[in-house]
Amino acid sequence: MRSAGGPRAGVVVDVAGVDRVALLADPVTAVLGGGAARERAEDAAASVTAASPALAALDLAPPVTPGKILCLGYNYRGHVPDGVDPTADDPAFPDVFVKTPNTLAGPDDAVVLPTGAVDADYEGELAIVIGRRAHEVSLADALGHVGGYTILDDVSDRAWQRRQSQWALGKCSDGFAPLGPWITTRDAAPDPQDVLVEVVRDGVVTVSQSTATTIFSVAFVVHHLSQVMTLEPGDVISTGTPQKLPAAQAAHRPLAGGDTVTVRITGLGELTTRFIEPLHRPGVASGTTTGENA
Repeated sequence: MRSAGGPRAGVVVDVAGVDRVALLADPVTAVLGGGAARERAEDAAASVTAASPALAALDLAPPVTPGKILCLGYNYRGHVPDGVDPTADDPAFPDVFVKTPNTLAGPDDAVVLPTGAVDADYEGELAIVIGRRAHEVSLADALGHVGGYTILDDVSDRAWQRRQSQWALGKCSDGFAPLGPWITTRDAAPDPQDVLVEVVRDGVVTVSQSTATTIFSVAFVVHHLSQVMTLEPGDVISTGTPQKLPAAQAAHRPLAGGDTVTVRITGLGELTTRFIEPLHRPGVASGTTTGENA
C-alpha cells in the first residue's frame, strides 16, 4: 500500500466480513520467501482486530514490484490465434512475451486508454509470484520456488498487436498490467490447476473457464522459464487467459472510458479495473462510454 513514507507491505485478514490490515516492517518479497519474515507476518495477522485499518480505506499499490513480468499466450485449450483449429494438438512449448515495467498498475488505479488505442481489450489471468530464486530448476522442484498467486489483467491493444509479429507495442502501454489486489501465499492458495477464472465487463460475464484446461501447468512454466533466465523473488508470470464466451466474442467492442472489468479467481479474490479516456482524445470526454456490453 502507498503511504507518506513510501510503499508498505501488509497482511490482510477478514474480520466479521471486513478485510482489515496489519502493516509489516518486512518487504513482501521477504515474506514470500518464508523464514523469519513469514513468521512475523503470521504474528501480525494474529493481531488484527475490528479496530485495525480497513483495506478499502487504503491506497493500494501493486502488491509487488516485479523485476520481470512474463506472460503466456494461448495457454488455455480452445484459445488459439485467428485461423488456427481450436481442436488441434497442443503446442510443445509455451508462447511467452513480456510486459515492460511501465505497464504495472495498482488494483485501485484507473487505466488511461492511450490516445492511439483503437482496439483496447482485457485478459483476466492467474499470475504466479516467485518467492525463491529459480535457476534451471527441475519440474519436481518448481512449485517450491513459487511464493504465491495474484490476479493480472493483461490489457492489450489488438490493433497495435496485429501490426507486427512481436506483440510489445500492443501489450506495453502505460498501466496495461493492473495487478492485485493482494498476493495469496502458496500454502494458503487453492490448487492453481483447479480454479475458475471469470471476467465480468460492465456486469456481464464474458469469460468463465477453469485452469484445469490450461496446456502448461504452473510447475512446468516455472521450470521452463528458469532454463532460460533466472527468476528472482517478486518476478511475476501471468499464465494466460481463456477464450471469451461466444456471446462476448460476437459482441466485441473496444474498451472505452467508463468501462469496468473485474477478474475473479476462486480462492484468490477479484481485481476490478476502471478505464478512462485521456483528457486530450479528440471529441471524447474523459470518463464517457459508448456501445453495447461485450
